Amino acid sequence: MSHQFPPPPDLQKLLDLVARLRAPDGCPWDREQSLSTVRAYLLEEAHEVAGAIDGGAWDEIAEELGDLLFQAAFIGRLAEEAGTFSLSQVVDGVYQKMVARHPHVFGDAVLADADAVRQAWERRKLQEEPRRTSLLAGVPPSLPALLAAYRLTQKAAGVGFDWPDESGVVDKLDEEVAELRQALAAGHQDEVREEIGDLLFTLANLARKLDVDPEAALAGTNRKFRTRFAKIEEGLAAQGRTAAEATLAEMDVLWEAAKGEAAKGEG
Repeated sequence: MSHQFPPPPDLQKLLDLVARLRAPDGCPWDREQSLSTVRAYLLEEAHEVAGAIDGGAWDEIAEELGDLLFQAAFIGRLAEEAGTFSLSQVVDGVYQKMVARHPHVFGDAVLADADAVRQAWERRKLQEEPRRTSLLAGVPPSLPALLAAYRLTQKAAGVGFDWPDESGVVDKLDEEVAELRQALAAGHQDEVREEIGDLLFTLANLARKLDVDPEAALAGTNRKFRTRFAKIEEGLAAQGRTAAEATLAEMDVLWEAAKGEAAKGEG
């Protein structure tokens, strides 16, 4: 990293707060934390930011983003105590990197559209980071599998390894469904598992081609399912029963009613 910039006043307040918590006369719990223990909190806060974004409420996003920023400041403090780097160096480093990766904004390069920018981005990363053994090394194994499939294919597409258009992916999807049917007919569970994985991977590819984040799309469907199933439970509760005591036909009636109610609300 190059020269350092002092952190802005608001960020400095946060850094000072973390330093106070970590001080000998600070918080005993905060003093005990280490990189290995804060990892879980970092992931939790990142998921809470994602959940707030899915909900679309800016006040929630702001609150969760603050919690995530606190985790970044805390890790920065741990690094300073270890004598490795400061958060101001991190800010400077990412600033310099983003300027270098946007030559079409800060330099003379001309890139026609978002696809051209994405491909140039991946190629520049390979040039900047020759130590990486693979283009795909930038996708962390800890990512949720559907999101990882989306990002892996994004990176491969960035260097031209991609279908020309979405019709090829749809054809591949049909092929994967046929292979899944064959595996089901043969009764081979290992093959079924593999084919379902291939099918999900192809769906993530199709979502990318259609400019849809599959993780966010599935999260939206999950929320919709929760809401509609809650209506089933509410309807049954009004009858003094639970879902475990109802038939599929009875639950289907309540499900369709919930769908109709949702459609009216959207109209």
